[in-house]
Amino acid sequence: MGDQAAKAQTEIVWSSDTSLVLDRAQLSQITMEDEELMRDLLAALILDTENQIPRLDTAIRNTDAQQCAQLAHYCKGACANVGANAAASVLAKLERSAKDGAMAECGRQLAALAIEVDRLRAEKI
Repeated sequence: MGDQAAKAQTEIVWSSDTSLVLDRAQLSQITMEDEELMRDLLAALILDTENQIPRLDTAIRNTDAQQCAQLAHYCKGACANVGANAAASVLAKLERSAKDGAMAECGRQLAALAIEVDRLRAEKI
């Protein structure tokens, strides 16, 4: 993805209400109001994000800022696309911290991400 597309994705994340755990209107829109699809998509997002957390942790522990930024960017896009705004916001901060080489801050953002995934899991569709 080029710099222009990455900047556009970041702008989309920041234009959303980042305090929302889940933007139900956005999720409903992308699933054409299919509640079963909404549940399935949210479950897949949670599973995928949970699977990326150990990879992010490894990148942070290995001070691999490039890998950390790439993983955070991937997860941020997935979260932003379905309306998981709070998680996308944390991931945007994690990505920015990795690009700045601030690996200690990345660790703090990873802990915040785990909390946001738990909050997403608690959402009922």
